[in-house]
Amino acid sequence: MELQLPQLKWDQAVACVDQGDVEAALKTFLDIEEKNSKISFNIGCLHLANNDLGAAEKAFDCSIGKDEHLAVAFFQRGVAFLKKENFEEALADFSNALRELRGNNLIDYKPLGLSYKLYASEVLHNMALAQAQQGQWDKAQESLLSALGLKPKFRHVELALEAILKQKLFDLVEIRPRLLFKPNRNYVAELEQKDYLGKAKVVASVVHKDEFSGFAPLQPQPEDAPATPKAPEVLRALKGEPHTVLYEFSPETSDELAVLPGNIVFVLQRGDDNWASVIFNERRGLVPYNYLEPLDITTLSKQGQNGTPSGADEIPAPPFKNPPARPVRQSGDYNNVTSELRRSQEPSGCIVKVHCSYTVVITALPGVPYETLLQRIGTKLNLPASALSLSYVRSGERVAIGESEMTSVWHCMRSGRLTLWCTLSEDPQENPPKKSVQALALYAYEASSPEDLEFSQGDIITVLSKVNADWLEGQCNGKIGIFPATFVQTLHKD
Repeated sequence: MELQLPQLKWDQAVACVDQGDVEAALKTFLDIEEKNSKISFNIGCLHLANNDLGAAEKAFDCSIGKDEHLAVAFFQRGVAFLKKENFEEALADFSNALRELRGNNLIDYKPLGLSYKLYASEVLHNMALAQAQQGQWDKAQESLLSALGLKPKFRHVELALEAILKQKLFDLVEIRPRLLFKPNRNYVAELEQKDYLGKAKVVASVVHKDEFSGFAPLQPQPEDAPATPKAPEVLRALKGEPHTVLYEFSPETSDELAVLPGNIVFVLQRGDDNWASVIFNERRGLVPYNYLEPLDITTLSKQGQNGTPSGADEIPAPPFKNPPARPVRQSGDYNNVTSELRRSQEPSGCIVKVHCSYTVVITALPGVPYETLLQRIGTKLNLPASALSLSYVRSGERVAIGESEMTSVWHCMRSGRLTLWCTLSEDPQENPPKKSVQALALYAYEASSPEDLEFSQGDIITVLSKVNADWLEGQCNGKIGIFPATFVQTLHKD
């Protein structure tokens, strides 16, 4: 019961957060004696939401101490340091979070119980903010350019780069408040008390003048009933070799799969390090092969058809109580992989800064024709290309750009950067300037794709544009994305 209690309290604390009782959730978390890295992370997130930065820092210290490879804990502690204006410590934590990404563009923590994806571009975004706070504008610009080379691309990274070029600060990227690690639902359900007997109920007998007063009266039986039910047949071929799980396995990384004793998994590949790539419940992951035992479905099917179930004549041996040692996974040279990925992520295009009514930045391949460049700038400014004209500085004078001037324009590129000026040749009737409109979030919206804008109930959202009748584009908590129009209510200024 001592092992079961932390899991039950963990589940109770998460339920309190879902009900809005943060104080009760925090008290329940703190009452847990043996706190793992996920529980300590949850405590830190609740303190961070309450703006108790000192307590949040200590909780994230405990989380990292229990799991030194938890990148999202480094990210959250960096946010706490940044709010405390400890910019050097914040920069170090963001660098550690980027290191634990190991060259990947993102880590999806949903298999581990946290509905959040940590993107490398967002880590670089906050790293650039910490560098800018220390006056390191050039390093901040390099971090944001590296973030622009990653996928998916976020609008707030482009806005941050525009701010850095003007030596201005920008908003911090944060995880949605009260987003916590949750315990395994199946495991918690097994720990809850169950009433296997149920409640007594009165039933009527179908036998005429039945005077039996026991638990189960004699019931009429149908004629010609089969002696034993037919065993279900395998209707389709399954990919992989079937195996039975002998011991419970809890994943420690995002590419590992949680399984319980008695589960049937299908092994796709077995490595030399005694780890197996398996499929279970339409999900693929890694499981130690010494936790598995081969299973012969054909033999089981034949035994069911003959009416002799497996092990009917003898009692099977009890399973082992202690699972075998966790095998050591073979780790490659991550330094070489990371360096190659960074080289591939360096922007190969030219950074074009365009001065118009406001300054925008785009990337373009050197040598692209005039019409292509003009179309890119028009799309960035949300204006038709026919209403724009470009110019550049040559020998101290502003010169209009045409197709014949493009060779000279690209010769003015210095260190992969080019500066142009844009003017309106006519007043466009399309896309007139829009006033800032604010809206109140009626419901919480969880992003399902990178272009979505995630927010909580009660957040104030700045509406930037209308995508169509059902979707809007807006800005909230330093991020820009699209969201359903029915989830918000427009605020009208008196």
